Amino acid sequence: MPAHVTAPQVVLPAHKVTTAEILDDIQSRHHDHPRLPVILRAISNCGVSTRHFTRPLQSPTVAGDADVHTRTQAAFGDSLTMATEAATRAITAAGLHPRDIDAVITSHATGYSVPNLDVHLIAALDLPPTTRRLPMTTLACAGGVHSLIRAHDYVTARPTDTVLVVATEALSTSYNHADTSIPSMIYKALFADSAAAAIVTAQQVQAGLRIDDTLEYWLPDSLDRYAGRLDTTGMHFDSTRQAPASAAQTMPVLRDWLGQNLVDWAVIHPGGPSIIRDVAQALGLDDVDAHHSYASLNDHGNLGGASVLDILARTHTTPPHDGALGVMAAFGPGFTLSALRGTWQD
Repeated sequence: MPAHVTAPQVVLPAHKVTTAEILDDIQSRHHDHPRLPVILRAISNCGVSTRHFTRPLQSPTVAGDADVHTRTQAAFGDSLTMATEAATRAITAAGLHPRDIDAVITSHATGYSVPNLDVHLIAALDLPPTTRRLPMTTLACAGGVHSLIRAHDYVTARPTDTVLVVATEALSTSYNHADTSIPSMIYKALFADSAAAAIVTAQQVQAGLRIDDTLEYWLPDSLDRYAGRLDTTGMHFDSTRQAPASAAQTMPVLRDWLGQNLVDWAVIHPGGPSIIRDVAQALGLDDVDAHHSYASLNDHGNLGGASVLDILARTHTTPPHDGALGVMAAFGPGFTLSALRGTWQD
């Protein structure tokens, strides 16, 4: 059964940080790093001009020396604040009331809390106490598409229900000067904070994406390519030399799944310019077709699971023609591909 997605609502925190500020910070903190010129050049070419953090760059939980407890508690609290606002906007924009929500699907990989984000949102939004819940906490960048996949599954089973999808991350918590590898330095400039939310229903509520089919794939022998790690200094994000090529290695599976269905548009997770380019080329698209993904990366950086929802929201500003076939694709630790095929409906 198809599932319809409303225009996502995106929330960005208050502190806008430029790439120039991050370059200055890294130069001052790591002036004796043996690969500093390589790091600075890579950051300058990562495709990001600005990003938003929930806290100032020089705060203890970003560039400071806060411990793991302080960082994770701040990250969860900030993520919940952004998620509550994004969810409220999504419910209102769809012409709904919080009591109309039957299920909530959440994705976040930063911060820690028991009870989790789903229960906190039920309380904060005054959702019905019978709201069904599906919390997901380790999907990271795949979280937005993966949450829509689960929402599609849900409304297929319960076609009269209304599902709230929320993805949120405070990735600035991984901006950690204890990490000095080249990838970790690049992630300081690439990652950012945000939340995004949308409503998924079996019946169309407004113009936008209709999900027709979904795909999940794990790239064999890739467990170590992208991985999260916790120690006393906080949360860290590690990757191997093979990691940047992983998205391209999943493209034969994506193309086989699409078959002869040529796509007119795509929402591509902005893990970096090369990822956007590799996926677009594999789909027979060019940089113009992928301009919303590049723009999201430039303006906001990599927002984790919320990135694809930001790009989908941008797609609503210049919508494809009615009936246009499109794809959403995102990638997560593992290495995993989460994708959906859909049709744009006026």
